Amino acid sequence: MKLGIIGLPASGKTTIFNALTGSDRPTTASIPGRLELVQGVVDVPDERVDRLSAIFHPRKTIYAKVTYVDIAGLDQEMGKKGLSGQLRNQIATMDAFVHVVRGFESATVPHPLGEVDPQRDLDLMEGEMILADLMTVENRLARIEEGLKKGARGEERQRLFDEQALFQQLREALEAEQPLRDLDLEPEAKELLRGFGLLTLKPQLILLNSDEPVEDVTAILHYDHRQTRMLALQGQLEMEIAQLEPEEAQLFLEEFELEEPGRARVIRASYDLLGMQSFFTVGEDEVRAWTVRRGATAVEAAGVIHTDLARGFIRAEVIHYDDLIAAGSMSAARKAGKVRLEGKDYPVKDGDILHIRFSV
Repeated sequence: MKLGIIGLPASGKTTIFNALTGSDRPTTASIPGRLELVQGVVDVPDERVDRLSAIFHPRKTIYAKVTYVDIAGLDQEMGKKGLSGQLRNQIATMDAFVHVVRGFESATVPHPLGEVDPQRDLDLMEGEMILADLMTVENRLARIEEGLKKGARGEERQRLFDEQALFQQLREALEAEQPLRDLDLEPEAKELLRGFGLLTLKPQLILLNSDEPVEDVTAILHYDHRQTRMLALQGQLEMEIAQLEPEEAQLFLEEFELEEPGRARVIRASYDLLGMQSFFTVGEDEVRAWTVRRGATAVEAAGVIHTDLARGFIRAEVIHYDDLIAAGSMSAARKAGKVRLEGKDYPVKDGDILHIRFSV
């Protein structure tokens, strides 16, 4: 799971990256036009993993992971210049974006447009992304037209006609200033579009980078589109917390009567935005959270652990986390009849604990 952090200049993208990953990258402005990508991998906070680890006392405890990528070079003017091939290739690997919108005042970092206006900045960046996608779509349509004029025949000609119809649909949406993730596209169409680096096709977490607590981000920002979440984060404060030693960070949170850092909420929202869920494997060797899409089957979950488990799948022993915690131990849960056997097509639920029976 990889999310690219994007936003207008001086929105605090790198501050947010540092806050989420615990990094200490310089927060000075990047050189305009230079493509630079820096990534960091973070654990998805999950108290269920902590409690399972306390029960089984494993040698290793492994959380689900999210990768954040601080992207410099994806900002204003991209709608006019288009995307370079290098940038498009990098974007194609992103599963979603964290779109940072400036909501803080700073005398030392003046806003490039003169005054802080989060809605204006959100609309401006959205417009740039739509224009960049429109340029990509129109370029592809021109190439399809060239292919048809050159006399493509048979299956190749039909493929070009089908692709042309799809890209015409995309163009109509973009010309109506509609992000592509609002469209009802078939899975085959989404797969075809993966390599084009279309910005508005990817899910977005709109993150207001504020200098004070925000109870209701929708009172500041309006953005009503599919596959979108909106949150606020005090970026500078969260960056400082993330760079403290764990004991110091805990004292800081207690002083301000905070249950957890705000970054934990953003990381979980990133995970949820992509339609993912966690299942667990437990034992003395390892307690681990694994990531699968919502609706994944038991055999798909087995394949996430190891391809051999999917290939030789027999049955899955399943108990839900809540049932194990209520029973107090695995042996007590077995006695209570809470552990059951499920087949390949069992839809794995968030919080399931699996043990795969297999033979290869």
